[in-house]
Amino acid sequence: MIAKTQYKMSTSDLEVTLALVRGGTLAGAGERLGMDPSTVFRSLQRMERGLGRVLFERTRSGYVATEFATELAGHAEQLETALEAARSCVEAAPSQVSGSVRITTTDTILHGLIAPALKSLAREHPLLSYELHTGNELASLTRRDADIAVRATKRPPQHLVGKHVGPIRVALYAAKRQGARKLLDVEAGKVDWIAPDDALPEHPSVIWRKRHYPKIIPRYRVNSILSVLELVALGLGVGIVPLFLAEGRSDVVQLTEPLDECETELWLLTHPESRHLRRVATVYSHLASVMRMP
Repeated sequence: MIAKTQYKMSTSDLEVTLALVRGGTLAGAGERLGMDPSTVFRSLQRMERGLGRVLFERTRSGYVATEFATELAGHAEQLETALEAARSCVEAAPSQVSGSVRITTTDTILHGLIAPALKSLAREHPLLSYELHTGNELASLTRRDADIAVRATKRPPQHLVGKHVGPIRVALYAAKRQGARKLLDVEAGKVDWIAPDDALPEHPSVIWRKRHYPKIIPRYRVNSILSVLELVALGLGVGIVPLFLAEGRSDVVQLTEPLDECETELWLLTHPESRHLRRVATVYSHLASVMRMP
């Protein structure tokens, strides 16, 4: 049905469209907008009636954006970026940067690299705050679930702006008090292993262990590499851990040279539209200059 009069979209219409594209459901959009789902639904109905076009396909799993809605969301993102940049200029002096920056990564990278880097940035920019999301899944930078992603990958998404931080090298570790004996035990198959569980089925350390020690069944399986290190430090067994995470630890000892087959790459990523925001650009540049791989 064609609208009888030309509908004039408002900034709030664009905000609703963008929130629904990002959230995927009425509840998800409402949470982003600070309104209840029924209000989001009424706003969507009003827009679709006024435009005479369907913006979202209704499915059992949620709302799927049409090509038209995706195009409108792109304009909404540009408006969002411009407004944020304007607010940043108004709210802070030229030398100050304020606002919240959302960073997604794994707990291993957060504790080993990002947290120490942010500690030094806090002194320079005390008005910045952070939302730190850890998980093995990559939060969508396209939907702005995060401003910055720090991830281990050999193939970063092409639509994101990225900086290659360096190679993530790993080695086999044991508790320090057991180190001298443990390497012989590993070769003899007389040692307990600590390894990632099914949350990380394709982790390079899992593939390496299965190739070189196919008969080994790990005694302890955990859902993060940080947990592998902590259990190794307690003397529960051996495990493959990144050098950057074990660096400076006095309670673990490196049993092998870096395992080349397990090596992957660390990338610092952001969305092309986000990188121009002062708060995001400040944190991104700082992480890019400070984070180093051993």
